[in-house]
Amino acid sequence: MATVSSLDSFLDPVHGWLTPPVAERIVDWRPDEQLRKRIEELGRKADEGTLTPDEDAEYRAYIDEGDVIALLQAKARRVLGRSAG
Repeated sequence: MATVSSLDSFLDPVHGWLTPPVAERIVDWRPDEQLRKRIEELGRKADEGTLTPDEDAEYRAYIDEGDVIALLQAKARRVLGRSAG
């Protein structure tokens, strides 16, 4: 049996908050150019091992946020009957 996180359970579309129009917006969301470039910069620095402690915390926050967004987008695709990609 698969383990379901509390976040995954909370975001379950059966609770009715994830309507098709909301799902469309979630699936279509992308970071703006400035944010995308910042995340890429931090990723490069992380690969090089040159992140400052503040940059490391910032990068980890982006990674955590990305995980939540990916979960939301997966659930939104399910509501819309779409597969990833």
